[in-house]
Amino acid sequence: MAVSIYNRLIRLRNNREQAFADIDVQLKLRHDLIPQLVDSVKGYMGHERGVLTEITEARSNAMKATSINEKIAAETRLSSALEGLKVSVEAYPDLKASQNFMNLQNEIADVENKLAAARRFFNSATKELNVAVELFPSNLIAVLFNFKRETMFELGGDRTATEQPPKIQF
Repeated sequence: MAVSIYNRLIRLRNNREQAFADIDVQLKLRHDLIPQLVDSVKGYMGHERGVLTEITEARSNAMKATSINEKIAAETRLSSALEGLKVSVEAYPDLKASQNFMNLQNEIADVENKLAAARRFFNSATKELNVAVELFPSNLIAVLFNFKRETMFELGGDRTATEQPPKIQF
């Protein structure tokens, strides 16, 4: 019975790691698209360098992160920076009308949607592992072999801002 429980914990941990590998694929694509987005916006947003600098730094930190927890923190910062860019872009109607910019925005939106799905799958795998680590009798085996409760991949920051619908102005 102990061997069966141990093997289940190993499977759950590996499922969680595989789920994060799927997130990594989407994050790589996201990181590849961001420089293109920044370059396309630079000409229109000359005086808003702070937003672009924040995105560039956040992307750099996200690419340097090595552990799952470091990546979660770095990607949360990058998501916040990208939200700041979306707000800034609203002030530039010519930029929003540019076909290249719109295509790039659509690609990024697609990646963000896939990333959200991958995060949900990761969080589901994490929850399943955490439940197994905490429930009796598997918690006895978990403690014995140093399995621990793992963190979820959450947006963090100010959730009220992300839960409010966007304002549309004409």
